Amino acid sequence: MKSIFCTCVIVLLSFYGCTGQEEKKNQQPQDNGNQEGQAKTFTNPLLPSGPDPYSTYHNGYYYYTSTEGNKLVLKRVKNLANLSNAEVKTIWTPPEDTLYSHDIWAPEVHFIDGKWYVYFAADDGDNTTHRMYAVENTSVDPFQGTFEFKGKIAADTDKWAIDSNVFRYKGQLYMIWSGWEGDENGQQDIFIAKMKNPLEIEGDRVKISSPTHDWEKHWDTGTSLKNPPEVFVNEGPQFLSNDDKIFIVFSASGCWTDYYSLGLLTFTGTDNLLDLDNWVKSEEPIFIQSPENGVYGPGHNSFFKSPDGTEDWILYHANSKPGQGCGSLRSPRMQKIQWDEKGYPILGKPLSEKDEIAIPSE
Repeated sequence: MKSIFCTCVIVLLSFYGCTGQEEKKNQQPQDNGNQEGQAKTFTNPLLPSGPDPYSTYHNGYYYYTSTEGNKLVLKRVKNLANLSNAEVKTIWTPPEDTLYSHDIWAPEVHFIDGKWYVYFAADDGDNTTHRMYAVENTSVDPFQGTFEFKGKIAADTDKWAIDSNVFRYKGQLYMIWSGWEGDENGQQDIFIAKMKNPLEIEGDRVKISSPTHDWEKHWDTGTSLKNPPEVFVNEGPQFLSNDDKIFIVFSASGCWTDYYSLGLLTFTGTDNLLDLDNWVKSEEPIFIQSPENGVYGPGHNSFFKSPDGTEDWILYHANSKPGQGCGSLRSPRMQKIQWDEKGYPILGKPLSEKDEIAIPSE
């Protein structure tokens, strides 16, 4: 999920028990690209449910993952606007009674050095044991071959961790994630570390963001329902680049609140990503709820380019009504983003479910 948080475990458990999807196994992809009669517009949401959406584009297809809770599911489609018609396959189900058998959150699929990897957070049923893990498939086609469990991926301190994102910068692999400073809940920070290879972290982690602004500290649902403990959140970090500028976009505040939103970290150094002083946080969030458009708690995003590479898009989840929290009602949505004259991302407002949106350019 994320990206959800230990304080939402009860809500999450109820959600994860009911998110099974009918699979279309051993079929050819349902999306046939730019054929006559294909719709040229779409409306959000892309699916009725799908927290923490992520996609990777490879050889003409988008490979998509989201939180299922008890397994890893991979989807593929030629244009994400047609996600509802994607080919679907469960690629890994955890064995029982392990440290990674439960609460499988925020998977991400990556093609690195000729192999497929899916990174995810999991625990043994107790949120305090959440750590990052990975499965690997050596097949060129991730719908063929087998995803094999490769173990835990942790920094030397080996603390609570969720929501990893892996990226390459100037030839070096990095992982960013959300974690606890110590062993107790109360605050989630953003950490970064170098990777020796796709399955190992090199050395220890470096903290580059903590909740400091008021918009990062919403935890009260504002309802008569029982609130979770007071917890401040930075989570769901995502690497984003534009020419020579690099950023990390992250989710802030409790995902159980309507104030869940996105913030921006800007790298101001030359090459040392592991220096806190090289990261500057936006004073205000860059993507927030839009009650006028019927979109609440937008967050845990990822980014992708259109099939022809000319457009930049954000993929995120949100609720359609206030007070819907961290459960199965969070649905995946997407919209095109722009860049300002200085090269910074402009995400705009979350679009209404009534808006007809042109599909990503093919």
